[in-house]
Amino acid sequence: MSGAATLRWPPSSAVESRDRQVGRRFFDAESSAWIVKVFPGDFYVTNKTDEVIVTVLGSCVAACMRDPVTGVGGMNHFMLAQHDSGRWGDDLRSTRFGNFAMEKLFNELIKAGCRKDRMEIKVFGGANVIDASTAVGSDNAEFILRYLAAEGLGCAAKDVGGTLPRRIHYYPATGRVVRRLLGASERFVVGRDESDYGKLLLKQQPSGEIQLFGEAE
Repeated sequence: MSGAATLRWPPSSAVESRDRQVGRRFFDAESSAWIVKVFPGDFYVTNKTDEVIVTVLGSCVAACMRDPVTGVGGMNHFMLAQHDSGRWGDDLRSTRFGNFAMEKLFNELIKAGCRKDRMEIKVFGGANVIDASTAVGSDNAEFILRYLAAEGLGCAAKDVGGTLPRRIHYYPATGRVVRRLLGASERFVVGRDESDYGKLLLKQQPSGEIQLFGEAE
């Protein structure tokens, strides 16, 4: 894992195209790679050697997972550790929760021919970038480590906690991760965006009561 980014964001040579699953995908001519951006509550799986999965994490956590034998890998991006309601798995936005996001990513990788016992897993994020009554970032970071331990899974690399957001570039074909810590000004922007998105999800929540970023409705 490197501390310096090798790709500019957004690249000036980008040709953008929309994709319903990944949210945003574009070709970066400078690096000759397709950049796939994963948003909160999203995930992506690929077997393509010319794809790089990118995300920006504040309080959220991303798990990067691959099977080195098949060359298939993917990333998720969850906002909250877990939802204990029996109905949460039926919610189209349920991948914002860590327990479902991990299950979904594992299932898709296994469908693609990967084996759980061969999985190489790296986790990132969980910074406390939002001033809230609860430390959402810490909760997310603790959850992902507990989850892996409970499942008997190793963690090949991790960079969680702190107060600064991170930009992650994941190369599923090789397992390489480029992590860049963002500065204080970007911390404010990432924290604001996460808070706004959390409030939007609360408004869209069809039933039940959940807590997002220290606020409940």
